[in-house]
Amino acid sequence: MAGTFAFAISGATAARKRNLDLFGICAIAFIVACGGGIIRDLCIGATPPAGISNWQYLIVAIIATGLTVGLFSVVERLNRPVLFFDAVGLSLFAVTGAEKALHFGHNGEVAVLLGITTAVGGGVMRDVLLTRVPVILEKEIYASAALTAAAIVVLGNYLNWISGDWVAIIALIVCFTIRILALHYHWNLPTPVNRKNKLTK
Repeated sequence: MAGTFAFAISGATAARKRNLDLFGICAIAFIVACGGGIIRDLCIGATPPAGISNWQYLIVAIIATGLTVGLFSVVERLNRPVLFFDAVGLSLFAVTGAEKALHFGHNGEVAVLLGITTAVGGGVMRDVLLTRVPVILEKEIYASAALTAAAIVVLGNYLNWISGDWVAIIALIVCFTIRILALHYHWNLPTPVNRKNKLTK
């Protein structure tokens, strides 16, 4: 729930900056918090999706919206704590997304892809709805961290060297560590250089 709350806060903050109305802010907060999980559940046939059938997710989104709207200046100053819980949420959703896909009998490729989708799908939907290029496509080590966690879960499941709980813990730690280090040291994936622009400079 901490990760869900952080995702909802980030969605509500982005919507607030775009001057959406109260319903719009709440909708974006819910989409960021639950969108990836809903897509995953629909893909694997777990219907109705947990994000819709579990009322707690909606309550978390509403609370996040209320705090963001009512205490917007305070929320903006809490950037570091929100990023910390966002990293926790990213790790948890990547691991649980991959585990749930495997539990429903799907192969490793599906599990990895749905682990990533669970972790970053809501953020992509937020950016599309707010008409901007999704953040994960242009900067920061984010989806890559989720990919690593999901891959560890799948690899651990196939090798079966240690228990599933330990595999999940290792995947969580690795994903969280990569994300925090990327934030601290400003790591980014390489971006191709525009040769024409380079020559003009």
